[in-house]
This record gives sequence, C-alpha cells and structure tokens, in this order.
Amino acid sequence: MESVHHVSASSKILFGKVRKIVPPMLEKFHKGQLGRVAVIGGCADYTGAPYFSAIASAKLGCDMSHVLCERSAAPVVKSYSPNLMVHPLLPSTDTVRDPKSIDAPALAGPIISMLSRLHALVIGPGLGRDGVTLKVVTEVIKEARSRSIPFILDADGLLIVTEDPNLIKGYKECILTPNVVEFGRLAKALGVKVASQVDIAKDGNGDKTSKESDACEELSKALGGVTILQKGPHDVISNGVTSIISDIKGGLKRSGGQGDTLTGSLGTLLAWRAAYHNKLWDSGEKDNEKEAQSRDDVQTELDSEGKRMSPTTTLLLAAWAGSSITRECSRRAFEAKGRSMQASDLTDEVHESFLRLIGEPEDSKTHL
Repeated sequence: MESVHHVSASSKILFGKVRKIVPPMLEKFHKGQLGRVAVIGGCADYTGAPYFSAIASAKLGCDMSHVLCERSAAPVVKSYSPNLMVHPLLPSTDTVRDPKSIDAPALAGPIISMLSRLHALVIGPGLGRDGVTLKVVTEVIKEARSRSIPFILDADGLLIVTEDPNLIKGYKECILTPNVVEFGRLAKALGVKVASQVDIAKDGNGDKTSKESDACEELSKALGGVTILQKGPHDVISNGVTSIISDIKGGLKRSGGQGDTLTGSLGTLLAWRAAYHNKLWDSGEKDNEKEAQSRDDVQTELDSEGKRMSPTTTLLLAAWAGSSITRECSRRAFEAKGRSMQASDLTDEVHESFLRLIGEPEDSKTHL
C-alpha cells in the first residue's frame, strides 16, 4: 500500500484493523459472497442519489449492487449504469388505487421477499417524502430489524426515524448519517438537548472536538446505542459508549450527492463485516470470548493482535472507514476539479481511495 502522508499515525493503525474485515480476493469465492447491497430510494424527482450510493457500493467492491426505487425512477437509474440491478418496487401515491387506505405490509411484500438475499441495506437516498412510500419503507425497516439485517439511514430515511424513533431505538446493527441540520432534528424529536457542530463552533470555549463527541454520544445513548455518524467539517462516529473522530482531510466543495458516496461505501463495508463474522475466510485470528461492552473493551480489541474483533468494534470501524474513504474521495476529487467538483467525481475516486487508505489484504490475488 502506498504511503499516505496526510493520514495520522493513529488513523493508520485503525486502517490496519479495518483491513482485517476486508475479504481477500480468493478463487474459491463465488458471486455474491463478497457483498449483496441494496439501496432503497429513488423517485421521480430524485434519481441521482440512489445511483451515486449504489455505484459507490459497487466501486468499493461488493459483488451485487441493487437499487429498489419507485416505478418512474427505474428507467432513469437504469440508464445511468448497466452495472446496477434496478427494481421498480417502491409504491407511491401515484401507483396505488386509494392512497388514503393502503395495506402497507402487503405493499412492502415484494421488497421484504428480497431481504433474505441481501447483506446490507441503504435506506433513504432519493427516497422523497411521498406518504405511501414512507409507510411502505417503515414496514421494510421493521422487517429488516426483525431479521437482524444491518442498514444505513440517510436523507429522508432519517425523516422516518425522526417521526418514530422507536423504529430503531436499541437496534445495534444500524448507522445513521445525519448532517448538522438532521442531527438537530433528531435531537429535538428525542427531547435531547445537545449542541450541534454549528453551536459548538460559535461557542469557541473549551475542547471543540470533545464537545462534539459528547453531543454525538448523548444522541446515540438516547437511541439506545444506535451508531451515529455525524457529518461535518470532520465526522464524529459514536455508539453512545465509544466515539471516533475521522481526521482524514476532505475537499472544500460542498456539492450535492457527496453523502451518497458515504452511504454506499458503508453498505459494502457492512456486507464485508458480515462475511468477517461469518468466517468466510480464515483470518488467522482466535475467537474473542466476549462482546465489547465498554470504551476500554473496544480499545483493547483495537490494540490487540491475533484476536477476532467483536461486532461492536467492527461496526464502529466500518462507520469510520466509510467516512474516511468518502473524505479521501472528496479531497482527491477537489484536488483534480476544484470548484467544479461534482458527486460523480467522487465516484471515480472510490477504488483508489480504498487502496491508498486501507489496501488489499495480504492474501488477496489481484493479479492472475
């Protein structure tokens, strides 16, 4: 792996741990084992977001990348890339007979029938706010949770949680990716008084990073330990017990769609994490005897060598790695394009960012 001078020593250590959950490229694997990820989103008004998310999953290295979208969005998303599998399964007000009286579980049936074939879900990119659509996606979230399928919630997926936090409260296989405004809405919905990154920046007193970590931890605790990745000038990741700051430098352009590269990358990382815990390959590590319960437990797992990490630790690492890859994509794209940078420029940087920050596992066969 090529040396990256802008990465801190502590981050380089974490990337070494992330590499442990990346499946090596081996001849014995068959299609689908290295990740089947689905993005649930896409409507008439928003077709770019689900594409950018799904293509990031594919570029990072999942085997099969799906988009489950509203009927009118499907032909458009299909036209963006033949590499994605696009399914027009999301109902909307325009596609049901009586929008005021629907059977949401029945309408969600076609999507729910796909869940057993998927390793991770990304819910929200381009979802929109159609009432029928949101009710159906709520049913999908309930079913995914009951089956312990990990998922990421972003954009209008976060709106669903803001209106009904109990949908995910206490569900540890979930990552929320709010920006500053969405973070504030979630806190308000939960009745939690936390300072946003904007408020902390205005305050100017004390340790800014520590205050941001505390705010993220408080919101995570209020949700029963759900992992929160708060996007901002730097990203804060917390599960209510442990917090990690992403110190990877990003670009200076804030074009729309950059967060979709994040959610798609997270989808693939969660699929790889499942493969790691299912022991799809021999990592050479000894089984861990207990789940990490505290900050010290997580730190011990990060410091130790030769022991398999617990799901708590790998979820934090996956969230941090997704953030880091996206920020590196942004830095590289901005370096090349400057103020003209667009979301598609991040897509082009996903693979190289992965190689520079994480790199292929030692056992990978990348050349025949």
